[in-house]
Amino acid sequence: MPALPLLVFAVLLCGVLPSVPAAARTFILAPDNGDLVGELRHISARHEDTLVDLARALDLGYNEIRGANPDVDAWLPGEGTRITIPSFYVLPQAPREGIIVNLAEMRLYYYPKPGLGVPPSVVTHPVGIGRDDWPSPTGATRIVQKVAQPAWYPPESIRREHAAQGRPLPRVVPPGPDNPLGQYALRLGIEGYLLHGTNKAYGIGMQVSHGCIRLYPPAIESLFSQVATGTRVELINQPYKAGVHNGQLYVEVHPPLGENGAEAGDFLALLDVVEATLADQGHLLDKSPDLQLLPGIFATASGVPTALHHEERLAGN
Repeated sequence: MPALPLLVFAVLLCGVLPSVPAAARTFILAPDNGDLVGELRHISARHEDTLVDLARALDLGYNEIRGANPDVDAWLPGEGTRITIPSFYVLPQAPREGIIVNLAEMRLYYYPKPGLGVPPSVVTHPVGIGRDDWPSPTGATRIVQKVAQPAWYPPESIRREHAAQGRPLPRVVPPGPDNPLGQYALRLGIEGYLLHGTNKAYGIGMQVSHGCIRLYPPAIESLFSQVATGTRVELINQPYKAGVHNGQLYVEVHPPLGENGAEAGDFLALLDVVEATLADQGHLLDKSPDLQLLPGIFATASGVPTALHHEERLAGN
């Protein structure tokens, strides 16, 4: 199983939580790594830690760290509490090129074009997405413009909403600390939608935007420097993922988007994903998976990749 990048590993060992550079989420796609990257880890909380702070420092979304630690108090984990760091990912079922945004997972995957002699890799970051009443779109598009220090021109619909709440907006919000786009924006070919930074980092890993995709400031700064205009972007909605890693079949289950969340889950859809993976990659498995574990993983919907083998299960360790 591939180790976390050294910088993140050092952070976990030392117990200090600086703003980890976005490059700390770059993984090499070695041929024998299969469909998963990263590794599940654990740390001991300090008395001043919160799950929100830990998520931001480790480039995780709030949904991810909350799902991996459902029994931990988000605001007062407590000195010495064991915290699961879910930095382990099943790659989405999508072309491994350009940018893939999995809305259900609230995570972005960027596959840079490898240079001569450079192995393929993936860069991944958590994102904030559209609210239920302002959903983010799905579909394939491209980056059509890169803007540093963007001004925000709020649409009339958003200005009406803010006015009704007693928080009127100007026609133009200039660059600066009050600009919700942050310092960088990548305009998509879907009119009105951007990948951008934020001045409210606590919303990463939540459905809080008017449809745009938000990233932590260090993440969008890194992504902005790497991608070019014309880069392919695909926005998908895959709450259920499956893949093979080290001869084992793993599944990753997220609550579906919508007001009902996990209650709206579709077990048959999860089963379809697993069966399709078995049909395509079953010959790579060292032994047959235990499908009787699926209902429990489905019900928990922790977002943590879990092996369908009793002795290899990672969730809850």
